[in-house]
Amino acid sequence: MAPETEEPRLTVDELAARAGVTVRTIRFYSTRGLLPPPVIGPRRVGHYGTEHLSRLALIEELQHQGMTLAAIERYLDQLPPDLSAQDLAIHRALVASWAPESAEEVGRQELERRAGRALTDQDVDRLTAMGVLDRAGQDAYRLDGGLLRLGVELLDVPIAHETILASRTVLLEHARAAAHDLSRLFRDEVWGPYRERESDPDHVAAMKSLSAHMQPLVIQALVTAFQRSLREELRAAFTTEEP
Repeated sequence: MAPETEEPRLTVDELAARAGVTVRTIRFYSTRGLLPPPVIGPRRVGHYGTEHLSRLALIEELQHQGMTLAAIERYLDQLPPDLSAQDLAIHRALVASWAPESAEEVGRQELERRAGRALTDQDVDRLTAMGVLDRAGQDAYRLDGGLLRLGVELLDVPIAHETILASRTVLLEHARAAAHDLSRLFRDEVWGPYRERESDPDHVAAMKSLSAHMQPLVIQALVTAFQRSLREELRAAFTTEEP
């Protein structure tokens, strides 16, 4: 076994510079319990290491997904307490490779240009209900470009606004349940065996590659299963029994 490298000893200013954040941010995260306390050295100076850098990188990745600090706290609380800096780097790699495309902020004119049509306030409300966009201010919106085309097509479907909201709630509930179960399966069958072996520098890249290859397969499997189930449910719901 190769000898362990010496843990870097960084002051809070050095940690902030390495992580690309402010000292105030680090202290704020520490008070929220998102970062473990530093090692107190001579003259009561706190020192930080690779685990702190990895945690800051993971927090940044989770924020890019749109997670609130409260959600990030819950996410980090579920992680094993003995995760190494490399384990946290793998978590970040997995989060990054499965994260959806980042939403972008656009104005009303650009939104209508992307949509290919003029949009009424009711249209905007319906797109918001579908999760295609969020209001970011007066005539400013955070847009998920990947959903815009589908959302615009659905604007002409005679479905009530309340029905769209209810449908989205159902889909999100079951999507989160599926994601939770798949994450648990990945943790038990892939992450667990990995942690039982001696780690090496290539594992982060290998795990990220595996995750990237799994993503389209899992999504396709979910879509196919949903299409088949929905078709069967609709057939059963709208087929009257013969007397």
